[in-house]
Amino acid sequence: MLLIMGGVLFWLWGCTTPGGRTPGQVVDDGTITTKVKTKIYADSELRWLGISVATFKGRVTLTGEVSSGYKRKKVEKLARTTDGVQRVINHIKIK
Repeated sequence: MLLIMGGVLFWLWGCTTPGGRTPGQVVDDGTITTKVKTKIYADSELRWLGISVATFKGRVTLTGEVSSGYKRKKVEKLARTTDGVQRVINHIKIK
């Protein structure tokens, strides 16, 4: 795609970030992260646990601590059932 701004021609096709993602993938990853965080916060058992969610190319990484295996699995299931999620990497620890 060509873009002309201020008389300067920019070639935008094939642009990627240093992490190898296109601008669209960055937006998609941000949307996935927001959806997963929203699901966690909507759950009264999970909202105050401080679970961190990071997404890269559709792969969601979960980190933090929970008090039981049940809660760990519940957070993972919420992430897995979110639109756009390709894979879930669960690093949540049971304290």
